[in-house]
Amino acid sequence: MNFIETRGNDGIKPQEVTFSEAILSPMASYGGLYIPKSLPEFDLSFLKKHISSSYKELARDVLNSFEIDIDGTLIDEALNRYDEFDDATNPVPVVKLEDNLYVSELYHGPTRAFKDMALQPFGVILSSLAKQRGENYLIMAATSGDTGPATLETFKNRDNIKVCCLYPDGGTSDVQRLQMVTEDAPNLKVIGVKGNFDDTQDALKSLLQSKEFNEALEKKNINLSAANSVNFGRIIFQTIYHIHSYLELVRVGKIVIGERINLIVPSGNFGNALGAYYVKKAGVPIEKIVIATNDNDVLSDFINSGKYDLRDRELIKTNSPAMDILKSSNIERVLFDKFGASRTKELMDLLNSKNYFELNSSEVKAIKDDFMASTCSDSEADEIISKYLEKNYILDPHTATAIKAFFEKNDNVLPFVAYSTAEWTKFSMVIAQNASYDAKNDEDAIRFICDKFNVNMVDNIDKLFKKDIIHLKIVEKSDIMPEMLNFL
Repeated sequence: MNFIETRGNDGIKPQEVTFSEAILSPMASYGGLYIPKSLPEFDLSFLKKHISSSYKELARDVLNSFEIDIDGTLIDEALNRYDEFDDATNPVPVVKLEDNLYVSELYHGPTRAFKDMALQPFGVILSSLAKQRGENYLIMAATSGDTGPATLETFKNRDNIKVCCLYPDGGTSDVQRLQMVTEDAPNLKVIGVKGNFDDTQDALKSLLQSKEFNEALEKKNINLSAANSVNFGRIIFQTIYHIHSYLELVRVGKIVIGERINLIVPSGNFGNALGAYYVKKAGVPIEKIVIATNDNDVLSDFINSGKYDLRDRELIKTNSPAMDILKSSNIERVLFDKFGASRTKELMDLLNSKNYFELNSSEVKAIKDDFMASTCSDSEADEIISKYLEKNYILDPHTATAIKAFFEKNDNVLPFVAYSTAEWTKFSMVIAQNASYDAKNDEDAIRFICDKFNVNMVDNIDKLFKKDIIHLKIVEKSDIMPEMLNFL
C-alpha cells in the first residue's frame, strides 16, 4: 500500500511513497501529511477471524492488512514490545465501569500513558530501518506531556538515532516532566520551551520544513523525522486497540459481532480519534466517535458548528494538559478523507494565515455523520474523579472528560467504550485533592493514594523520584534550532 498527500503534490516530492518512506520523512508537500491511498477492510469476517486472537495476533494481521513494506520478522520484533507491559497476555484491559460503559485502559506500558501503545513498537521499526539503510536520523517530538516520555523510552540507546524532545515549560505534570528530564541516554536531548504546546508543535513543524535547518543537518549527514502523530507510523498502531475494544465487548457477551457501539476519545491532537475513524470507515461497526474535550474546546466547536476558530483564543491551562491543544494536527487527515486534497489545502492555508476556517453546511453534516463532541471543565472532571474514588476506581483527569461525555450522551441503546489515556500516577496531585488530601508534591500524593486505596506504585514511577535531573535547558522558541544543532 502506498501513501499520498493531504494537500496535493508540489511536483517536487514523489506522487506516492511507501510506508517506510512516509515514516522516515513524514512531512508531505505544502506542509501536509501522508495518508494511506486506500484502507484495508476490517469487516465482519475479519472480526470473526480474530474473536479468539491475542492482542499481538490481531496487531500483526492489522499491519499485514495495510500491506506495509516492513519485513515480518521486524514486525514481530516490534510487537514484542507489548510483552513489557503489565500483562503480556493482555496489554490493553477493557473493564466494565457502568452497565453501558466500558473503559479501555491504554496506560499499562512503561511510561504509563496511551502513547506507549504506538510508540514502543514504532520506535523499533523506525530505528531498525535507519540501521538497515546505514542512515542517521534526528527524531523530533513536541509533547504536551505523554508523547515525550514514550518517545524517549522507545529510542534510548538505539543506534543511528538521536532524539530531541520539546515540552512546554510549566505545561506538563511533575511526573511527566521528570520522565523526560531524568533520561540519561547519550542520544537523547530534552528542551523546555517558554510557551504552550501549540508553540512547541509550531516550532517542530517549522523546523521540519526549514531549509536552513535541513541544510545544516545534511552537512552532518543526518536525516530528519518526527515521533508526533503527524507521523503515520504512530497512527497505524492506534487503529489496533479500537478493533480490540470491539472484540472485547463481543467476548464478554455485551454485543454480538455486527452490532454497533460508540467510542469516546479524550482528544488533543486527534490521533487517537483518527485511528477510530479509520477503523470505522474500514468496516468495524462503530456508530459514533464522541470527542471529549476540556476547556480548550476548539474541537467541540468544530464538530458542532464546522468552525475552526482560533481568533482571539488563548490556550487555557487545565488539569488535563495532554488536551491543552488548539491546533489539532490530525483534523487535516479527516478533512482530506471527507473533502479531498484541494479543499484540505484551502482550509489549512486559511487556518495558518487567518487562524480560522468554516465548513459549509454539507461538509458539517459529513463530519457529524461520524463524530459527536462533549466538553468537560476541571470542576466537572473533579466530580467524576471523586464519584469513582468512592467506588475504589482511580481515573485521571483526561479519562474523566470521557466519562462525563458518557453521562451526557448515553441513551441506553448502544454500549460505549471510553478510552483511559493515562494512569492516575501522572496526575496524582489532582487525585489527592479529590480525596481531600493536600499533597506537598507528586511523590507525596502518589504515596498517599497508594496507601489509602491499597494500590501498588509501579517501579518506573517509584524510581523516578530518586533519579538525577539531566536536562536543564529551558529556551525561547527562537533558540531551539541552535540548541539542537549544538547537541548534534
